[in-house]
Amino acid sequence: MGTFAVYAAAAVAELAGCFAFWAWLRLGRSPWWILPGLLSLIAFALLLTRVDASVAGRAFAAYGGIYIVASIGWMRFVEGARPDRWDLIGGAICLAGAAVILLGPRSA
Repeated sequence: MGTFAVYAAAAVAELAGCFAFWAWLRLGRSPWWILPGLLSLIAFALLLTRVDASVAGRAFAAYGGIYIVASIGWMRFVEGARPDRWDLIGGAICLAGAAVILLGPRSA
């Protein structure tokens, strides 16, 4: 599985896990939402260990940009709220930052 695919899967897992808690605590859903939420957060953590990076901090930092863009997609496609231009511009900036962190040349 490629790095981007792992990051994308991790983002979906993290968003689903966090949204399960949001649904329970903010939307009045059943506490049973916690169980799939916890499983999703475990999947997120396991997936993030699959990224090909020399140090965890760099993998996590680059993931942050992917997560932000995925969150904007979640807002649009799951919650039905249309992102505005500032959401899209901010997401693009974050994605560019993630690319610099992940793909920048490293000294040996």
